[in-house]
Amino acid sequence: MMSKLSSIAAFSLALWATTGCQRMEPVAGTAPPADAIFADEFNDATLDRTRWNVEGPGFWVNNEQQAYIDSPETIAILPAGSVPGADDGVLALRPVFREGFVTPSGRVADFVSGRINTQGKFDFTYGTAAARIKMPDATGVWPAFWMLGYGEWPGAGETDIMEYVGEKDWTGVAMHGPGYSGETPLVNKYFFDDGTDVTDWHVYAVDWSPTGLVFRVDGRAIYRVTRAMVEHYGEWVYDRPQYMILNFALGGAYPYKTNGIETPYEGMPQATVDRIRRGEVAMYVDWVRVTGAENSR
Repeated sequence: MMSKLSSIAAFSLALWATTGCQRMEPVAGTAPPADAIFADEFNDATLDRTRWNVEGPGFWVNNEQQAYIDSPETIAILPAGSVPGADDGVLALRPVFREGFVTPSGRVADFVSGRINTQGKFDFTYGTAAARIKMPDATGVWPAFWMLGYGEWPGAGETDIMEYVGEKDWTGVAMHGPGYSGETPLVNKYFFDDGTDVTDWHVYAVDWSPTGLVFRVDGRAIYRVTRAMVEHYGEWVYDRPQYMILNFALGGAYPYKTNGIETPYEGMPQATVDRIRRGEVAMYVDWVRVTGAENSR
């Protein structure tokens, strides 16, 4: 790993650590910040495979109802003008109804979807990770923007910057690690102000320093976790690199625990199934950026 902490980034992190000041996040129409050490604006014709890996159907967790596939059906770059309010091109992760799809392990799923990550291509320690995202109003969907450390879960650490389970007035954030995983105590819901919800464009971000993490929506601090809070439950593993993930899951454990829906799929009602079949459900990502990272590759 190479040290890349600039004096500007160091000042920014020190200011946050001592004062907890809000940091305004970039919005549509702006170029990546000068100190960005990762920026994908999704303006190419296809997904940049030098930055992103694509998950395949062998991966399955949390009783999710989809299988992930590498296909333009589920992972696409849309040109400028395709999604109102976006700055140029947009990444679209889409679930698709594919009744009876059989995975390599023999699991049968009725949906396919998209999941990408930067594992082995880009990771960082400390700094700010942010993404500008627009999501659908659809009960039981489970799109997310998050990070993982290398190694066995949960000992490697997990940072959930944005999770959405289909109740459009809120999104969630969480941290998972040894002693604080699964039903983690380090979790928070953010409820949007009246007049806006997940179907609007929002910037979801986390500021990560050696002393803690601050989660933000549109620059507003919504949850702060200190190292002392983490160590009350277990080992602090947030001193090592994590890589980024964007995915669109369907149903499964978290949506089910939220809405209690059992049929036709765990955590997902028929109305959402019908909308997926009509091609009306997608997660749109305007850009992903990382700034002020101390260690990165």
